[in-house]
Amino acid sequence: MNSTKKASHGNDPSIAAIRDYWNEHIHDLEIARHPVGSAGFFQELADYRYEKLHYLPLRVDFTAYREREVLEVGCGVGIDLARFARGGARVTGIDLAETSIELARNHFRQQNLTGTLRLGNGEALEFPADTFDLVYAHGVVQYTADPRAMTAEIHRVLKPGGTAIVMVYNRRSWLNVLSKTLKVGIEHRDAPVLRTYSRREFKELLAPFGQTVIVPERFPVRSRLQKGTKAVLFNHVFVPLFNLIPRPLTRWSGWHLLAFAKK
Repeated sequence: MNSTKKASHGNDPSIAAIRDYWNEHIHDLEIARHPVGSAGFFQELADYRYEKLHYLPLRVDFTAYREREVLEVGCGVGIDLARFARGGARVTGIDLAETSIELARNHFRQQNLTGTLRLGNGEALEFPADTFDLVYAHGVVQYTADPRAMTAEIHRVLKPGGTAIVMVYNRRSWLNVLSKTLKVGIEHRDAPVLRTYSRREFKELLAPFGQTVIVPERFPVRSRLQKGTKAVLFNHVFVPLFNLIPRPLTRWSGWHLLAFAKK
């Protein structure tokens, strides 16, 4: 596989190094204005997430798993997992980072939601085989030390006929081009591991599954992260011009490769 790998902790980053990084880097923390852990904080993160990932509720039916077992690998502070819980699913979330799990528990308490939230390593899941109807891993596989181990574990804990929803980053994307040519930043580029995939490589990674559909998603939307002249050019020139191009011509370039894989 030719997927890129960036490691700031040597050529083979340890799970501990990855855990340490994510304990210090809450996803999307930089846009929050409310105190960390407050109701306003979780609302800000949710609003921002579905603003930049407006495709997500259209592609993922968070209400389709009522009374069914859902596992999120790398649940972070529980933004997506809370949607599954509100939809009636019996949810379990795991994350390497203690900070994320504590915040996710706080989030669920504030929302009066029920779920199991615990520390866990997606490369060695502590669940029996054939446990879950859905395993959800959105933006996790590209940051782990051994992506093949993680996808094998996702496959193992799924029930026969169950679905895995997995997202990785697309190397052949508009954002990669902008990053290389105009130095537009990619979130968490400094993580111990950050891989990107071609569609072929991603399909190979998901080879244990019987049926896989991969959809490129996440096209340019206005960003709150860019500043100054770069923000003006990105938000008011590049984004509207890109989105004038008919989507069938740019579909291949989505930054996210979203897979729906059946066991």
